[in-house]
Amino acid sequence: MLKKTVEIATPGTRLSVKSRQLVIERSGLPAASLPIEDIGVVIVDDTRAIYTHAVFISLLEAGATVMVSGTDYLPAGMMLPIDAHHVQTERHRAQVDASEPTRKRAWQAIIKSKIRNQAEVLKAFAGEDAGLAAMANRVRSGDPDNLEAQAAQRYWPRLFGKSFRRDRGADGLNGLLNYGYAVIRAATARAIVAAGLIPSLGVFHRNRSNPFCLADDLMEAYRPHVDWRVRKSLDEGVEESRGLAERQTRQAMLSLFNETIMVAGRRWPLLLGIQTSATSLAAVLTGEKAKLALPEGLPLALSVGNEAEEEEG
Repeated sequence: MLKKTVEIATPGTRLSVKSRQLVIERSGLPAASLPIEDIGVVIVDDTRAIYTHAVFISLLEAGATVMVSGTDYLPAGMMLPIDAHHVQTERHRAQVDASEPTRKRAWQAIIKSKIRNQAEVLKAFAGEDAGLAAMANRVRSGDPDNLEAQAAQRYWPRLFGKSFRRDRGADGLNGLLNYGYAVIRAATARAIVAAGLIPSLGVFHRNRSNPFCLADDLMEAYRPHVDWRVRKSLDEGVEESRGLAERQTRQAMLSLFNETIMVAGRRWPLLLGIQTSATSLAAVLTGEKAKLALPEGLPLALSVGNEAEEEEG
């Protein structure tokens, strides 16, 4: 079932639970409600929001992720369920026991997908891929040649101009990218937990202070979709100088979940595509399958009907 992404941004919103419904109360507006089981990710951008404890318990029990933003509108933290798969212990053990060659091949596949998708982004906006498609074909197990970094050196100046520098702490254009990556990371972390995997045990990323190493691994293949959405939004008139303080800007980033992408030769709403990739990663790490299901190319078009939905709060 495709879950909804819910953004809470109206100042002073109060969240509570009644009869398995998330109740959203806003000053001067009638109360709104959503079935808890339909929610996949809740993003709270309102620093004055009020919650009952039952909100967190109910959402986590239903397998949802709760992400809260700071005063800069960038995510400050997230909550994930810890019991989300019926064979979780078995998969945890298999994940820990996965061989180094298996991990390296998984990273190879992720980086190949990332660079190929970066090539598609450049072709869409710059008219040529700067040799990235050919570079993707040269990625070896574990990416020992660090072609990921070499691709980035060609990619960023062609996508956003020679003066652009990627900065995780900057605002403006970097802030848009950071927000997009953060919401993709939250969705990826949720999908990994739902697949019965340990989110802190990565195939490449290793950082004792990072509880989401595996999410950071898998989301690399989806980063170019955020880049595509940011560049497309700028071309459509979103002003980078106004940044994330504008609700319209954040909604433009969240609209990425509404896009249809190809994963393993099939069309999926992006949110389900991430879940498909996480499930296939579990199968690879446990030895059930040899090949990862990863995104192929740019979003095809806006989905109609059965797409990931954004709810305003």
